[in-house]
Amino acid sequence: MKRIGLYFGTFNPIHIGHMVIANHMVEFSNLDEVWFVVTPQSPFKVKKSLLDNHHRYQMVLEATEDYPKLKPSKIEFELPQPNYTVNTLVHLSEKYPVGHQFFLIMGEDNLKSFHKWKNYEEILDGYSIYVYPRVSEGSIEHQFKDHPKIHRVSAPIMQISSTFIRREHKKGKNIKPMLPAAVWKYMDEMNFYR
Repeated sequence: MKRIGLYFGTFNPIHIGHMVIANHMVEFSNLDEVWFVVTPQSPFKVKKSLLDNHHRYQMVLEATEDYPKLKPSKIEFELPQPNYTVNTLVHLSEKYPVGHQFFLIMGEDNLKSFHKWKNYEEILDGYSIYVYPRVSEGSIEHQFKDHPKIHRVSAPIMQISSTFIRREHKKGKNIKPMLPAAVWKYMDEMNFYR
């Protein structure tokens, strides 16, 4: 049984923070692989600054090429919009009924708002969640604090964000060290986020 951690995000662009978290999850927990699930549209985010799905997927593909345990996934591209995690989890479980067990990876900031997610109880009934630390406001709901399906992984705290990278790149700052080399190359050649 292959244990797959699903790391959802717009990855606009994917950066070294994402890579460090995903690699930590696959090397220092009991997961066999981490799939970067590239989200076309989040119910909580406006689409204004999002690059085309194809380009964001391509950057994840470039970033993970040298890491066999990290894989890009465009599974949500073929699902109805807006994407809800519960629907994607059900879809993946139906698509891979044998030999795969799926787990949800999320930052502590997302756990704080998890009670607002569509059918969050259904997610917790069927799947375990691996939570990595994030510096953020608010507190975790009491019901999630000692939940048997919620596992904390003491991954490094990454303070880099895609928003910061896009904003500073537009200002002409050198953000190259914050990106996997292949992602920087693709982004620079395509003249993205200028």
